[in-house]
Amino acid sequence: MNGWFLAAGITALGVAAVHIVGGHRDVVRPLLSCGLADEPKRVLHAVWHMVSVDLVLSGLALLYLSLTDDTQETGLVAWFVAAHFIAYAAAFLVVTLSVGWPRPLLRLPQWILLLPVAVLAAVGAA
Repeated sequence: MNGWFLAAGITALGVAAVHIVGGHRDVVRPLLSCGLADEPKRVLHAVWHMVSVDLVLSGLALLYLSLTDDTQETGLVAWFVAAHFIAYAAAFLVVTLSVGWPRPLLRLPQWILLLPVAVLAAVGAA
């Protein structure tokens, strides 16, 4: 059993839970009740659901990897998951740093949840 993948998987599922519960309350409800045109509103809502599915599947994949023997394929999947969690974290950092908010690293703190999954998965794959 790979403890790094286990920790990454549990963390990823925790991130998914925070995203689903907190995001529905803080992002989806305001989005659906705002005056934005219907098509972009529905696209953004669908993207939120797409990210929800991706976070859950990534967590489950990492949990599965924690139970498998280390193979080249295991490492490739883990590196892929790590890379896309790094990309998610980078997207939040780039957006929040480009706005010019005071104390920007705390304005969109999702990167704080995403980056540990990337690090744990990368360490497990290394």
